[in-house]
Parts: sequence; structure tokens; C-alpha cells
Amino acid sequence: MQHHVKQSIRKRSQKAGLPPGSLVHIGRERAEEAKITIIDYDASQFVEQSVDSVEACVPFRDKPTVTWINIDGIHQAEIIEKMGACHNLHPLVLEDIQNTEQRPKIESYSDYLYIVLKMLYFDEAVNAVSTEQVSLIVGQNYVISFQEGIEGDVFGNLRERLRNEKSRARRLGADYLAYSLIDAIVDNYFSILEKLGEKIELLEDRLVTNPTTSTLHDIHYLKREMIYLRKAVWPLREVISILSRTDSDIVQESTRIYLRDVYDHTIQVIDTVESYRDMVSGMLDIYLSSVSNRLNAVMKVLTIIATIFMPLTFIAGVYGMNFRHMPELEWQYGYFLIWGIMIAITVSMLVFFRRKKWL
Repeated sequence: MQHHVKQSIRKRSQKAGLPPGSLVHIGRERAEEAKITIIDYDASQFVEQSVDSVEACVPFRDKPTVTWINIDGIHQAEIIEKMGACHNLHPLVLEDIQNTEQRPKIESYSDYLYIVLKMLYFDEAVNAVSTEQVSLIVGQNYVISFQEGIEGDVFGNLRERLRNEKSRARRLGADYLAYSLIDAIVDNYFSILEKLGEKIELLEDRLVTNPTTSTLHDIHYLKREMIYLRKAVWPLREVISILSRTDSDIVQESTRIYLRDVYDHTIQVIDTVESYRDMVSGMLDIYLSSVSNRLNAVMKVLTIIATIFMPLTFIAGVYGMNFRHMPELEWQYGYFLIWGIMIAITVSMLVFFRRKKWL
């Protein structure tokens, strides 16, 4: 994550002095070729294909069917520029598409809506949450999605529904397709939260049984994950709220009820994130209290041992002095008597500590 931030800062500095709308990719460096896929459909027909150039998308521009153009990889500025020219997108929109550090937002233009979302994954390889920016251009009969990465997405179930001619999505417009994309992203948040919830439960068990330094590291890791997740999810509430109340003709009244449902899901995600944040913060306090209690227990034992040995040390010190005239040294049973006194003192102090419930 730190490497990603350093690359973004370096790239952002290259935009200094450039005019607004200049296309400079801000994000992770990628060497792969961008992928373009097209899904065109209505209630009676369905076409799905991968194309090699933006020019292949032009024939779908004026069709009465619904067209979903998906671009995996936004690091190639020429593809973004050609797609913008094809659909008459504002230069600032194209600039924002290539900036992967955008927060979730929505902007309304005369004939399309521009929406930015964060798609989250749980990377099993590094055992951490990773994010990918998704930009949506929603028009009257088309949706263009720009994905930061090319490794995959969370839209597999949506594609399967579109392939099914009996699906509701096949009978509705581009606004419903945009809702379906947003809904898929939000639903995936719940699976991320489930994994983090499992981690929190396991960490709580370790915290109660045997807190160690690694436990503290895991708590700090989860705390960063919660902040990271909150930053990606919190602005989405406003985005969906604006989308469900927009005056744009692109969003039909029949779709607004679905958007309100996504809004409810978003609120649930935010509430869960906040609950997890409170739990992790509480775990940090519990860890510090546990460490303090363990230290206090150790100090308590050491203090009791030192207290018991204080009178014994005093007696041993007295009879360890090299004076000639010490009457007790001549006693036949003096050695055993001193041992008896020491043992009696020790037992008496242990009984006293037990009654005081210090042991």
C-alpha cells in the first residue's frame, strides 16, 4: 500500500503546470494491455464480444438496445481519449477517470451521469483488503465502466443474469444496468466485512487467552483496514442518495426504488464498519489493560517474595556479623532455633497475606 501511495505522488507531481483535462494516469504502473468488452442486449437479443479497439464500439453508439462497454485498465490514455471523443465526454471527466485517487462521487452532465465507486477485494495472498476504482458513464441507452485493474471484477453474476433472456435486467434500461453494477459492488462489501469480522473474532480470542506483541500488530493492522474501508464506503451514501433523487431523465422512476434499496444496504455497511472500528479500538484498550494487569501480577508476586525475605534477611544479617561475644552462638540448639524462627515468620506472613486476599 505504501508503494502504491509513493507512485501516486510521483505521478501527481507530473501534472503540475498542465492544463485542466490533461490525461495523466495516477495510480499503479501497469504493463498489460487494456481489455474492452461489449455486451449489447434487449428483451429479445443478446450480444457479447471482446474487441481490440475503441472504433469497434462505434456501431453500438446509436442502437436502440442497451449497451454495456467495459474497459479493464485505465493506464492507456489513448483508449480513454478515444472513448471520450466517441461519446462526447467532458475532458475533466476523462482526467478524473485516470486518477485512481478519487473519492466516490457523482456528477451530472447534460446527457450522461459520471459516477466513481471503490470496488473492494480481499487479497488472500497478502491477507489484506485491496481496492480498485470503478468509473461509470451512464447514458440514455449505454453504460461505460472503466476499471482500474484487469484481473477481474465482481460483476460475474450480473453477466450471467444478462445472458438469461428471462432476466428482469434484459427488459429494463441502462439506468437499471447502472444500478445492478452499483449493487454488485455494495453487496461485495458484505463479504469483505464477513472476513474482517472473522479476523476480529479470532483476535478477540487471542486477546483474552494470550496477548502478545504480534496481537498488538494485528490490532493496528485491523484498525488501518477499518479506516481504509471507511474512506472507501462512507462517501458512497451521498452518491446513491443523490442518484436516487436526481432530476436527470436518465434515471427512470421505476429504478429509484432499487436505488433506495442499495442506499439501505450502504447504510448497513457503514454501520457495520463503525461497529468494527469501535470493537478494534476497544480491543486496543483491552490489550493495554491485559499487559498492565500481567505486569501488576508479576510485580505483586515479586513484592510478596521481597516482603517475606526482608525479616529473614535481617535475621541472617544479624547473625552473620563477626562479633566474638554473641551468646546465641554458644547455644547447642541455636542453629535450629533460628531456623524455626525464620520458618515461623514465613508461615505467619503467608497466612496474613492469604487472609488479606493478597495471594
